[in-house]
Amino acid sequence: MRLATWNVNSIRARVARTVEFAVREHIDVLAMQEIKCKTEQFPYAEFEDAGYHVVAHGLNQWNGVAIASREPIEDVEIGFPGMPGFEKGKEGPDLPKEARAIGATINGVRVWSLYVPNGRGLDDPHYRYKLDWLDALRRHTEDTLAADPRLPLALTGDFNIAPTDADNGDPTVIEGVTTHVSPPERAAFTAFESAGLADVVRPLVPTGYTYWDYKQLRFPRNEGLRIDFILGSPAFADAVQGAEIHRNERKGEAPSDHVPVVADLDLSRGEVDDDLPMIFG
Repeated sequence: MRLATWNVNSIRARVARTVEFAVREHIDVLAMQEIKCKTEQFPYAEFEDAGYHVVAHGLNQWNGVAIASREPIEDVEIGFPGMPGFEKGKEGPDLPKEARAIGATINGVRVWSLYVPNGRGLDDPHYRYKLDWLDALRRHTEDTLAADPRLPLALTGDFNIAPTDADNGDPTVIEGVTTHVSPPERAAFTAFESAGLADVVRPLVPTGYTYWDYKQLRFPRNEGLRIDFILGSPAFADAVQGAEIHRNERKGEAPSDHVPVVADLDLSRGEVDDDLPMIFG
């Protein structure tokens, strides 16, 4: 399986480019974020003509997530249990849920396409919402893997966090001043390790950004952020054979401000490993 995640920053504006990438790079499963359209407005036909099934969740011109797959898509889930909602100026347990999470099972792999809240500002209610949203996602992940420790599970998408200083090349993103690099955000990201997940791309692609702001020549200056990730359970991580960050997708006409992140999996490895003796070192 060749799995990719990409914040496309409006699928209707970039459908031709997105489908062309998926076909050219032989992507089997593509998780998309910021589709910026209602579910019924998604350009399904273009993907279907290229041989993909699609599930999408969008409510308006903001946010929105989708998954395209060459294989059948099963067990689709909109949002995750405990996912908080948000409405500016309001508090409480029954706030409207945004279109930020869609999960599905494809060829035995549980894939989530996630668009983590931005946070907006350290003193903004959206920042607290972001931390609560991440905590709920972590707890759901822990529950999922506790119920099925051998499940190949991937959390993919735009996490809106640069976990380390090396992931931040944007001079306007400053700890103590802006979001994306604050200690609580980084701690929330690291907490997924305790939930049993690992960044499956970083060991193979240790450096490189996935996002560059459109302003101030950020891309030509390579002043970017690494904020798009594929986090995998042990069964998923064990199957990863290769990974790439497709920096060149930030070039050309009307690109997204994010680029695709790709992981290659050999799903037969787990079946073979089941017959091998356990070796502890």
